Amino acid sequence: MYTVIGTPKSRALRVIWALEELEQEYEVRPANPQSEEAFLHNPLGKIPSLLIDDTVLTDSVAILTWLADRHGSLTHPAGSLARAQQDAATQFAVCEIDAALWTKAKHAFVLPQDLRVEAVKKTAAAEFARAMEQLEARLGDKPFISGEILTVPDIIISHCAGWALSAKMELPKGPVGDYLRRLRKRPAMQRSLAKAAALS
Repeated sequence: MYTVIGTPKSRALRVIWALEELEQEYEVRPANPQSEEAFLHNPLGKIPSLLIDDTVLTDSVAILTWLADRHGSLTHPAGSLARAQQDAATQFAVCEIDAALWTKAKHAFVLPQDLRVEAVKKTAAAEFARAMEQLEARLGDKPFISGEILTVPDIIISHCAGWALSAKMELPKGPVGDYLRRLRKRPAMQRSLAKAAALS
C-alpha cells in the first residue's frame, strides 16, 4: 500500500487522483509544507512525498510519472513518439501553467511580506491566460492533451485549473473549458475531492 504525505489541498491531490485512477490502495498522512512530517520525508520540507516500503519519492510530477510507468496506465509507452509528446505536454503544464500560478501564490501569501511584489501577481495572471490560449492550440480536437487516453499531464492541468479557480483566476470557455469539465467529472477525480474534503 502507498502512503501519501501532504495535505490534499496541495499538489498531493494529483497523487491521490492518480492512485484513484490506478485503483491502488493508499493512505494519506495530511501534512503542510515545512511541517515536521514534511521535513521527515523531504529535506526541503516540501509536499507531497510518496512512501513505498523504505523508499521515499518526492515531487508530484516524478511521483505521477513513476506510478504511471509502474502500473502501465496514465501514460504512453516509454520510447514511443506518443510518450515524447506526453512528456512535452507535462513540461508545458509545469513550466507555463503551474509556474504562473505558483508565482502568483508566492507574491500573494507565501513569501514574507517584505519580499512580495504586487505587480508580479498581474504578470503571473497574464502568463496564465497566455498558457490557457496555448493549451487550446495544443489540445486541438483531441479528448486529452496527448491523445486518446488520460495521461499524467491531464492530471496536472486539471489540478492547476482548480488551483486557478481558488485564486480567482478566470478559466477559458469553449474547447478548453469543456476539456477541464470532463476531467473534473471523472469518477476518480470526484473520489479524490471527496477524500480531500473528508481530510480537511
